[in-house]
Amino acid sequence: MTENAIEIEGLRKTYAATGRSAAKEALKGIDLNIPRGSIFGLLGPNGAGKSTIINILAGLVNKSAGRVNIWGFDQDKNPRQSRAAIGIMPQEPNLDPFFTPRGSLEVQAGLYGVPKSQRRTDEILELIGLTDKAEAYARSLSGGMRRRFLLGKALVHSPQILVLDEPTAGVDIELRNMLWANVRRLNEELGMTIILTTHYLEEAQEMCDEIAIINHGELITRDTTANLLGRLDSKTMVITPAEPIAQPDVPAGITVASRKDGSLAFTYKPRETSAEAVLAAVHAAGIRIADVKTEEADLEDVFLALTSSR
Repeated sequence: MTENAIEIEGLRKTYAATGRSAAKEALKGIDLNIPRGSIFGLLGPNGAGKSTIINILAGLVNKSAGRVNIWGFDQDKNPRQSRAAIGIMPQEPNLDPFFTPRGSLEVQAGLYGVPKSQRRTDEILELIGLTDKAEAYARSLSGGMRRRFLLGKALVHSPQILVLDEPTAGVDIELRNMLWANVRRLNEELGMTIILTTHYLEEAQEMCDEIAIINHGELITRDTTANLLGRLDSKTMVITPAEPIAQPDVPAGITVASRKDGSLAFTYKPRETSAEAVLAAVHAAGIRIADVKTEEADLEDVFLALTSSR
């Protein structure tokens, strides 16, 4: 067994031309390894190729070229074993309105060949907070309940890898917090590898150990979250003056901008300019400080810097 949950080499996918639409090369030779036991972010703009990768992993789309290894199983040589190792929580609900949550989970487990004695239906219903809705028809579930139910369906066969495709799109804060608590539990207690795609970059920044960013079917970067955040050598010190003041002159290496609330934002590169030097410039400008705070680059800044130039 390798140390990677998923190994992707030279993955390519070209969708054939249809009607007036020309052929589209969705993936252009992706190489990507995802470590076992990690929470891994797969990020990119709309149309970048994320969904194509997920659909290939799930066996829903045939790749044009390349190799995919899931939990030690080559997808071409051992398709059943590789699919059994992965659970997908899709972006769009796919519920049978005439099944209850309990009935649907039982059917899903049966499709995966899970013996009745090994099914975890009640445990999963409790995990996703739907025990009291176990016998209600799926069509009666609220939008948030349906999102939780999708997670339950992805877990029926106890996969080693869980893929969450935009899991919190359109859900409220309470449900989002519950979902992330469950994801952390699955990762920490069971060692489950989690792959996350999301447009809420603050979630990826908080949850993910490592992140890969894809754009136009190509892998732009892959690194630890901490290293990605460290790429933008930029920090801002926000000073609220004790009394209104005009925008001051500052030495080289520091820029200053006035904000609508009357505060002054001093931006600098920590590798070249120290916070002490910024404060010295503030005092030299005769500014009395009423309040001070700092702002650092976040994952959204890194994401935009890497994708907007391509």
